[in-house]
Amino acid sequence: MGVSGPDILLLSGGTGGAKLARGMADVVGAQRLAVLVNTADDIEIYGAHVSPDPDLVSFWLADAIDERGWGLRDDTFAVMDALRALGVEVWFNLGDRDLAWCLERSRMLAEGLSPTAALAHLNESLGVRARVLPMSDDPVRTWIRTGAAGWCAFQEFMIREQATGLVEGLEYRGAEQAAPSEQALAAIAGARAIVIGPSNPLASIAPILAVPGIREALIAADAPVVAVSPIVGGEVLKGPTAAFMAFAALELSAAGVASFYGELLDGIVADENVASLATLHTDTRMEDAAGRARLARETLSFAEGLRG
Repeated sequence: MGVSGPDILLLSGGTGGAKLARGMADVVGAQRLAVLVNTADDIEIYGAHVSPDPDLVSFWLADAIDERGWGLRDDTFAVMDALRALGVEVWFNLGDRDLAWCLERSRMLAEGLSPTAALAHLNESLGVRARVLPMSDDPVRTWIRTGAAGWCAFQEFMIREQATGLVEGLEYRGAEQAAPSEQALAAIAGARAIVIGPSNPLASIAPILAVPGIREALIAADAPVVAVSPIVGGEVLKGPTAAFMAFAALELSAAGVASFYGELLDGIVADENVASLATLHTDTRMEDAAGRARLARETLSFAEGLRG
């Protein structure tokens, strides 16, 4: 069946959601996919606006992701090396082509383009046919408090602090004043299936849901909403999800993930059953292209089966 626009929506943070996005694009075709991505991890540095999660999704969709899991494949780091030689503390590493991408975003933003429009232009240059949508065109930033470091922005927590220590506070600063873009709301309204990717529920998906209007639009959508649990075998494959779940007093399990999303969900995809919710019990690991495609296919089939 042909479609005039995207009819599959994925909510995503970084690596887990980006891998699933690529699997979905491979299974149903990129033109059917829209990805609504967390921008609360954004940072302004080196004179550039860096948007890590949307860029990671874009690079995966373009088959340009580096094997280290971030940045562009085979990128060089001459600028970072030159900054170090000048005595600059380089704690946030960007490849040369990655930096150019972010500088071009900054130029477009300075000329008045919205973050959504700027990312669309950048993705066009990579041949990305899926729609990668920032959660809002307004600035939202995640701040974290730990006993050791106090309050710090998300990238400083992840990179400078190596995501160590107990999470004692979490704020999505600017969220109350933000609004979803028209493109984001249209993607929700036009979706046939809505999937919350296997990203950190508190650090990656919650900032999206904190933007006024998005949660309400998801609840009102004429589409089933299913989440893919980021918990595999009772553990987290990557990142500090466990620390954030502990902060929120959530069990480190698919049931804990389902409890956090609450009324949003019609079902969950996990490697364990969730008694209170329709569950697709399957292997949620995505170790290669075949694994990504399998999980995408099973998740979308599960969502389709939940349609009223």
